[in-house]
Amino acid sequence: MIRPAVPADVPVLIDLIRELAEYEKAPQEAKATPAQLHEALFGPHPAAFAHLAVDDETGEPVGMAMWFLNFSTWHGVHGIYLEDLYVRPAARGRGHGKALLRELARICRERGYTRLQWWVLNWNTPAIDFYRSIGAKPMDDWTVYRVTGDALAALSE
Repeated sequence: MIRPAVPADVPVLIDLIRELAEYEKAPQEAKATPAQLHEALFGPHPAAFAHLAVDDETGEPVGMAMWFLNFSTWHGVHGIYLEDLYVRPAARGRGHGKALLRELARICRERGYTRLQWWVLNWNTPAIDFYRSIGAKPMDDWTVYRVTGDALAALSE
């Protein structure tokens, strides 16, 4: 079962985010606090959204999709940027990841959005194989750029 996250889900979302950071070999990077996540998802001006994959038998959350809206100037409409897709290892292979992506694709179609987009680490071949199996295409002509830390501070001056 896939369902939108509710405020009571913030602790499990934090756990899932930390598990994902561990899987991606960057546990020190997962710094979001429960208060920050609650504000981003459920504050007066939500900037992000989340869905949970819940085990049908136990009712326990086994995965998540964290996402936000992006915008295509070429298409003139929003799209969904999938920030994190994560399914706990014990629950993989049972369709939870595909169900989460299917829900986001459904939201795109329902709202007239033309894109569902995300990044994947180059070494994450299980994820890459899965994404290709559902028809996702890599954007090989594009390079991701990011400004953070001291460079961000210097740029802002």
